[in-house]
Amino acid sequence: MSKVGIIMGSISDLPIMQQAIDILKSFEIETEVDIVSAHRTPEKLFDYATNAHKRGISVIIAGAGGAAHLPGMVASMSPLPIIGVPVKSRNSIDGWDSVLSILQMPGGVPVATVALDGALNAGILAAQIIGSSNPTILTKIVEYKENLKSKVYKSSNDLKK
Repeated sequence: MSKVGIIMGSISDLPIMQQAIDILKSFEIETEVDIVSAHRTPEKLFDYATNAHKRGISVIIAGAGGAAHLPGMVASMSPLPIIGVPVKSRNSIDGWDSVLSILQMPGGVPVATVALDGALNAGILAAQIIGSSNPTILTKIVEYKENLKSKVYKSSNDLKK
């Protein structure tokens, strides 16, 4: 079974990144969660980025605030798809510094970037990537999206009553 690596720059990012952990668990996708700081533990970052695929990880979700170098640095060293989650942190410039740091990657070093504090969508995107080659996960994604559609129709019908 595929596994998703979920890393963040500090423990303060966990409340946001928990959304990715929770949605992936609901799809029964195994996660490996860790704190890997681009600036404070560069050796750990190097080890994580260069070896994650050897541990069965298929996709990495990297959340970071402020300068938000973690997703891009991991993408520079890993052969895996990287999904960046910009996190609005206490030292952030309304989150724009994090968004732009993750979004504006140079050619050849892609990072799929979700919205500010968008770890839920990062988890769903990771599941969709895995689902593209795993029929069991693909079925769960289809069911999830059907459930979203049903909720909208229910809300619409309730509004008309």
